[in-house]
Amino acid sequence: MRTGASFARLDKLKHVPRTAEIPLVERQHGGSLVLFFFLLPAALLAQPYLSTLPLDSSAPPDNPVERLSKVKLSGLPDLLARLDIPIDSQALVFSKTSFQASKIGPRNPRAIYFNDEVAVGFVPGGDGMEVAATDPRQGAVFYSFREGTLTRRDACVHCHHGASTMGVPGMFVGSVFPDASGAPARAGAIVTDHRTPFADRWGGWYVTAAHGEQRDRANALAADPAEPLTLATEGRQNLRTLTREFDTSRYLAPTSDIVALMTFEHQTQMANLITRIAWESRQGIPIDADLRTTADYMLFEGEAPLPEPIEGVSSFTETFPQRGPRDRKGRSLRDFDLRTRLFRYPLSYMIYSRAFDALPDSVKEPLYRRLYASLTAAGRRDIIEILCDTKSSLPAYWREGAE
Repeated sequence: MRTGASFARLDKLKHVPRTAEIPLVERQHGGSLVLFFFLLPAALLAQPYLSTLPLDSSAPPDNPVERLSKVKLSGLPDLLARLDIPIDSQALVFSKTSFQASKIGPRNPRAIYFNDEVAVGFVPGGDGMEVAATDPRQGAVFYSFREGTLTRRDACVHCHHGASTMGVPGMFVGSVFPDASGAPARAGAIVTDHRTPFADRWGGWYVTAAHGEQRDRANALAADPAEPLTLATEGRQNLRTLTREFDTSRYLAPTSDIVALMTFEHQTQMANLITRIAWESRQGIPIDADLRTTADYMLFEGEAPLPEPIEGVSSFTETFPQRGPRDRKGRSLRDFDLRTRLFRYPLSYMIYSRAFDALPDSVKEPLYRRLYASLTAAGRRDIIEILCDTKSSLPAYWREGAE
């Protein structure tokens, strides 16, 4: 089924994560006023979610969460362990930008845990947990976790299907201007990824890090209602502990690691781009422009440089690189740089994802060719050698390039 309204050209959307504001809409939820992201353009939401699925979407979702849906689980630690999600991936958001907004605030942030395929949201005292899994054919699939049981929650696509997710069901990281309660200002909200200038990132998030003099929006509130876009950032940078902000004993870790959050930023939009070009191809929509955008993103084209080195405060910097393949020289696409850029080798580790491997050949072959042609001299040989040792389905001309 071809739905042009739901698949506006990506070249008209690709700047949204970096610069465009995302207006907010107020809705009544459970008797309290809740602020939700309203994803523009509105035409993207004109068609119901199911009408945008691939023709073969009647098949059940294929993701780790779906495979656990019949299993009784004991709680958050059990859920994370079964899904192989590391606790040190924890990132904490205190802005009221979730369906559990009434429970979230600076004294009670929402925790996000993630791996390459799944993200889990947990709010102390909340009504269950939010779970999102990347499905190779359907994009992000959403669930709730209550009383040990996982249940599909398709209503989540009202906020997770629009311009912020490249026009497909997906996840995203937002940056807002929160007031003293955590409610975001009606202006200034953006979606962030590795291209976003450091100064615009993480409004409404707690971030524990050491990152020198470079400024961001993290850990700060707009305390003056007369100036809703002015954050009180003095003394709020380079926090290494959050014990003065809230009761960290209610969470699985006392940190909200900057490296984990930067990784999640990159991963969310990478997954959305892969989902998008797969769906477009299966529906017969031309993908040339979007293929170029996807390749550029995979190669970290336009990545915002780090003026100073950054340092996380959890074990994530050490454990994340251990979760992927290494070549015979011990190198991995998951190795961090953290001095001038996020990763040492500028090709996304999401090339190993099941979603990438599930791309139709008519998409994957031209994408491989564009990636190969676009590799810059700096790091080109390293990347080719790493993939030759770690990606069995790599086209033959890549291997010839390594010789």
